[in-house]
Amino acid sequence: MQAIMDVLGAFSGFMWGWPLIIIISVTAVVYSIVLKFFQFRKFGYITKNTFGKMFDKTVRGEGTLTPFQAASSALAGTLGVGNIAGVGVAVGIGGPGALFWMWVVALLAAVAKFAEVVLGIHFREKGDDGVYRGGFMYMVKKGLGSKWAWLAYFWSFLFFIQFLVGGAVQSNALSDVLSHSFGTDKLVSGIVIAVLVGLVILGGIKRIGKVAEKLVPLMAVIYFVGALIILIINIANVPAALATIVKTAFTGMAPAGGFAGSTLIMVIQNGFARGVYSNEAGMGTSPVAHATATTDHPVRQGMWGIFEVFVDTIVMCTMTGLVIMSTGALSTGEVGASLTATAFQQGLPGPGDLIVTVSTIFFAYTTILVAAFYSETGGVYCFGSKIIYPFRVVFLIGLVVGSIGGLQMVWGLFDSFMAATVAINLIVIVILHKIVVDLTKDYFAKEKEAA
Repeated sequence: MQAIMDVLGAFSGFMWGWPLIIIISVTAVVYSIVLKFFQFRKFGYITKNTFGKMFDKTVRGEGTLTPFQAASSALAGTLGVGNIAGVGVAVGIGGPGALFWMWVVALLAAVAKFAEVVLGIHFREKGDDGVYRGGFMYMVKKGLGSKWAWLAYFWSFLFFIQFLVGGAVQSNALSDVLSHSFGTDKLVSGIVIAVLVGLVILGGIKRIGKVAEKLVPLMAVIYFVGALIILIINIANVPAALATIVKTAFTGMAPAGGFAGSTLIMVIQNGFARGVYSNEAGMGTSPVAHATATTDHPVRQGMWGIFEVFVDTIVMCTMTGLVIMSTGALSTGEVGASLTATAFQQGLPGPGDLIVTVSTIFFAYTTILVAAFYSETGGVYCFGSKIIYPFRVVFLIGLVVGSIGGLQMVWGLFDSFMAATVAINLIVIVILHKIVVDLTKDYFAKEKEAA
């Protein structure tokens, strides 16, 4: 067993290095070119039709959730560990310049997320349970044809296992936070987490969407306001922090304080890898959430994908990075979530620690909810809708086991399976690019006619 885990670990470490950076970059560049840099040309229009209509209750077309509920469900999976721990890893290992490359990959890869959401809506199906489901497997079945059916089943099985394990991983992280901050027994935490998650997921995606549309904005505001207060207090340090970010993006950074230093390659690799991991562009997760949306055109919902990347990376990750830089926390030598927590503690003694703790609790909880639906979607595609309720029970048991570290031996499966699903997903997205281009032209032609 240990030999297998070592192999999976080596595979994961290799794939999450340059291979996936290259694949996501190629996908982003291809789509930026064929859509004529849509994410920049139409940014005003996209903002108006996403952020500008967040609370618009008018819905058009068919679906299970409102467009905002679907986007909130997708954001529940992206806002979280990537913003707290991911930025801490990128900056702590790659240096401040890594944040610059997180911006670059976000600006380019946003259109890849747009593309996969468009394809997810275009190829979705309505299940026996009345829920609209979509994602990679449906893209392959309808977009590539029956001869590739094996790939759809293979991918969906990996996806199923990946997020079944992923829920337990998040439960462990959440029980650790509760134990560290409040001294809560981990088993007790696991049981409480399972109960709170069960109250939502046993009601299906509709209940997940209703919870997500309330919790996601709330947790984003709490974290954003906390970071903003720290930046206002340290406003004199912000210009120098921005200058350091841009300068070291092309040079790397020498050792300073507890920071070990970084080369240019380390800067770029950490920025790209953490950026993709945070905003999930091209990962194959967002189409599963967005396929549930009530919409009259795939492109209308696809624009929410670009909005998500902007909120996640350009806004939230930037705030985290600037807090780390402006408070001087980088010199402590901490990495990951510890670095972010240290920055908040130094920037806002007392409340800062509470903000990180509360944000982590919210982030982990909502991520678990969405992980349940992602895993369920993969399972339903492989085994049919008869597994839905048995799966939900198994998922909840996994949360309890994960909270006490019982699944530690298989955590490597999560990163390994995700590396495989992301690589395969991105290749298929590129192959289906003409469909996305045609749908985008069709949408704007209809909008022009309606104007």
